[in-house]
Amino acid sequence: MLWKYSGLGVVTQTSADHRYVDGQLQRSKKPAFVRGLDPAHNHHRKYVFKSAAIQASTTKGPFQDFYEALVAMGMRPEMARLTLARKMATISWRVWRKGVAFDAQYLKPPTA
Repeated sequence: MLWKYSGLGVVTQTSADHRYVDGQLQRSKKPAFVRGLDPAHNHHRKYVFKSAAIQASTTKGPFQDFYEALVAMGMRPEMARLTLARKMATISWRVWRKGVAFDAQYLKPPTA
């Protein structure tokens, strides 16, 4: 929910989820179409998280290591920054809700 509110959630769209085959209603095998990031969001919050991700990806530290690991796995840099922004949003939510201090352990290294 935080990703969607922050404009970092992906929007998908489907059409004709079911069809009739031999008189039986069956689920269609067509995949959902990805339509980009959610347009209904808090613009300021999205700006904050994306700006923080850009800064963190260029500054030495655990966030840069996380970003570089994503790029090394073959992820496009803009998608790696989006993933980093989502990770930062999730960590900030956890720190706020649980009342704990930031720990680099929250940045689990991505697996191939």
